Order: sequence, then C-alpha cells, then structure tokens
Amino acid sequence: MTMESAYEELAPPAPAVAAMKEGGSKKTKKQRWEGGGEKKYRLVSYHELPDYMKENEFILNYYRSEWPILNAVLSLFSWHNETINIWTHLLGFMVFFGLTFLNLGQYFPQVADLIGHLSWPISKVGENVSSNIGEVLSSAAMFVQTNPAPLASAGMAVVSQTTRWPFFVFLAGAMFCLLSSSACHLLSCHSHRLNVFLIRLDYAGIAVMIVVSFFPPIYYIFQCDPHWQVVYLSAITAAGVGTVYALMSPRLSAARYRAHRALLFVAMGLSGIIPAVHAIAVNWHEPRRNVTLAYEGSMALSYLIGTAFYMTRVPERWRPGMFDLCGQSHQIFHALVIAGALAHYGAAVVFMQARDDIGCPAK
Repeated sequence: MTMESAYEELAPPAPAVAAMKEGGSKKTKKQRWEGGGEKKYRLVSYHELPDYMKENEFILNYYRSEWPILNAVLSLFSWHNETINIWTHLLGFMVFFGLTFLNLGQYFPQVADLIGHLSWPISKVGENVSSNIGEVLSSAAMFVQTNPAPLASAGMAVVSQTTRWPFFVFLAGAMFCLLSSSACHLLSCHSHRLNVFLIRLDYAGIAVMIVVSFFPPIYYIFQCDPHWQVVYLSAITAAGVGTVYALMSPRLSAARYRAHRALLFVAMGLSGIIPAVHAIAVNWHEPRRNVTLAYEGSMALSYLIGTAFYMTRVPERWRPGMFDLCGQSHQIFHALVIAGALAHYGAAVVFMQARDDIGCPAK
C-alpha cells in the first residue's frame, strides 16, 4: 500500500472536508444556514422541499423547510410565503378576542365586578412599584367596577333577557379556528410529525367553526320551539364530528385531496339551508328579517368565494412564482373567511337582540 492510498483511506469524505472548512459545523443539509453563519435559515424553493410539504406547486419560492421551533416562531416577524397567511388569521383571532371581551363586560356585569374586586391587590402591587402607579391602577379597576358596560352608552341593555351561551360558543369556536390556522401556517415547517398534527388541527378548527356558527341562529330563532333546536343542533354537531373523523385519515390529508376536503366543508355549510328556509318561513313578518338575511348572505358568499379560490388555486396557477409572497389564493381565502365570520357575528347580534325584544309567548 502506498502512502497516497493510505492517506485516501484515512481521509474524510469530501462533504466532511467541506463541513470542516465551514468551521466544523455538524449541521445537516436540511438546516440550510445562510451566509455561512448561524443567524437564520435560508428560504428554499418548492423543488427542495420534502414531499410532505409539497402542497401547492404554483408557489415556487420562499419556503421554510424543517426549521427548529424557535426559528419557526421567530419567522412570524420575517417575510416568507406564509407570512400573510399567518397574520391574517392571527389578526382575526385578536379581533374576535376583543369582541368576546367587550361582550363579556356588556352582558355579564359580574365579569366587570370580578375585575373590580382586583382593585385591592392591584393597589398593593402598585405600592410596591410606585404610589403614583398604584393610584392609576386602582382608579382603572374602580372605573371597570362602576362601569360594567362601556357599550351601554350606545343604547344596549346590560342585563341580558335571554341566555348568551350560544353566542359565546360561536365566538370561542371562531377564535379556535383562527388561532389553529395561524399556528399551522407558522409551525408546520418544523417536522413531518408536527406538520401532520397541525394540518389535522387546522381541519378540525374549520369544522368547529362551521358547527358553532349554527348555534346562535338556530338557538335564538327556535328558542320558543326547543324541539327544533335539538334536531338542528344535534344534526350539525353530528355532521361536524363525522367530518373531523374523516379528515383524520392520512389519505384525505394529502394535497391531491384538496377538493374533497373543501367539498366536505361546503356540504356542512350548505346543510344550513334547511333550517334557514324553516327560519324564514316562521319569521317572514319579522321586521329584522332583511337585515339578518343580508348578513347571512354576505357570510355565505364570502365562504363560497373563498372556497373557490382555495380549490382552484387562482391566481398563482395562471402565473406561477408571481404570487409567492402576496396575492396567492390561500391568502384571499383567509381574508374572506374573516369577512364571513364578521358578517355572521353581525347576524348573531341581531338574532340575540331580537329574542331579547320579542321573547317567547306565554304558554
């Protein structure tokens, strides 16, 4: 054996040599450091993605692939092809969280009272920091205690005449859907296992949103006829459970079944036509009928148009690569989901106030 052949046997393979030249890094190719340092991961193209991340072949660049959780979380504040998807539903979640908080203070004065009872501990904390800060915090708590309904000045009654839980079930479901969607778009770039879990959570969130959207209209419209409440709410809840169960199948989670998933959700939503026709028939002379129809029509139109964008992947299918960062179908879908949810919120408020005003006839 010559000295040269012995050296070749002992020498590390070329990739290892390259790694040593880059500072002895043991990072794998999948981690893709940018600029030779450990500052951030570079964005990759569609063709560099592992198969489980290949969802839309018309979005060509700016992908995050197999990033650590911390890097994925911090990418919330950087620009990539999921940035707008993350922020649209994150901001939507914040809007519905704010609406929930405002309505809790309006319809449940005891919530404001609970905050008011915190005036003493708030004051004690304030004393430890600064007497001036303590006075400000104590005054703020006292204001909440003595003004439980900031919206009362708009002419809305603080004391509820009918139960509010269906309304808050809708708000909670909307927040769950929007937050799970945002988390999915933010963190699904971490690993195959987390990707599958978050995608299924996202699907579950959509199903939950559809189901809980039925609660305010069906509950308040048919409050004087509990039989129909039970029939319709049980039916849509069962449909939602069945849809979630079907979507837990790895097969239906595949990208090629995009249309099938969308049609499942559309079918759930369109099942509301039956109680809607029933509700219109029994409330034909109700003066607020046209207002609620306008709200609900806007909701249905927003959801259907959004679903059409989701299924067809327009406009990126027309010009692949042009809409990688902004203007892609999924971003439009997200915006229309929020628009539809807000329209339904408006309808739910009208349903609730109408039941407050009308009540049920004495039996």
